[in-house]
Amino acid sequence: MSSLFRQFRPLCSKTFCRSIHAAAPDTTASALDLIRSQPSQYVVASVVGTKYVLAPRDILTIPRLRDVKVGDVLALDEIHELGSREYTLRGNPTIPPTKVKVEATVVEHTKGAMEFIFKKKRRKGYQKTKKHKQTYTRLRIGDIEIPSPSVQSVI
Repeated sequence: MSSLFRQFRPLCSKTFCRSIHAAAPDTTASALDLIRSQPSQYVVASVVGTKYVLAPRDILTIPRLRDVKVGDVLALDEIHELGSREYTLRGNPTIPPTKVKVEATVVEHTKGAMEFIFKKKRRKGYQKTKKHKQTYTRLRIGDIEIPSPSVQSVI
């Protein structure tokens, strides 16, 4: 019976907590330095009113943007969160766009699969089928640029 129930140590032991809390940054600039030092970053950004988790070189399919052409570069300005595997920086409500720059390039305008909408009224002989293809725009996410503190002080 005792072999089934092991004694578990608390998740936050003294040495573990010290190592975590010692690495916690004090300022936004130091937090950006820590995130920049990590091998891969991500952002949570709003595109056309919807939040997406985006990483560099991702392809994002969104509802059609009418006023952009293939090859246009869009700057994502509503960035809510910036992070890496070990650190996360959340903005309130958004991280200032002067600190983090994310660009998206329009790759193509495309259509989705054929959708069939079938309407029927029982016992009336009324049947109607509507079909359409939803239009989409595809974006390729560029690199996440986190400027160094010396560049931020100049801006």
